Amino acid sequence: MTVQLRKRVHVAVGVVCDAMGRILVSQRPAHVHQGGLWEFPGGKVEAGESVQQALARELDEELAIQVLGCAPLLEIAHDYTDKSVLLDVWWVDEFSGEPHGREGQPWQWVEVAALSALVFPAANQPIIAAIAERVQSLGDRSSDSRSS
Repeated sequence: MTVQLRKRVHVAVGVVCDAMGRILVSQRPAHVHQGGLWEFPGGKVEAGESVQQALARELDEELAIQVLGCAPLLEIAHDYTDKSVLLDVWWVDEFSGEPHGREGQPWQWVEVAALSALVFPAANQPIIAAIAERVQSLGDRSSDSRSS
């Protein structure tokens, strides 16, 4: 039996949240891995680059926004049949600039409850669950502070 060792691609991913609590998603180009599916923006971490640097670079390159504040959300190691990825996912709720698809990709703001209606790569499913959990946790905290 032959075991094929694949290099795991390290990817910085941003869950960009606007002031209304919506999440920014973009659609992958048809010609790339998992093409046509929706995703959270980001890209490969280059040699010598921190995850935060890669995240800031990718969000600027893809969407023309500048990250002002972010926090780690989760890490996901996922093996597709043709590729292995390590998604380093960050919550981005402070940014400047008006998003637009610099690479011509469609993008949209989506309510958290509507994320499950979009088709994402399999590796993104835990991100959707983590977003829902974070939003629920933030909602619980704000209702706790109002009732005290």
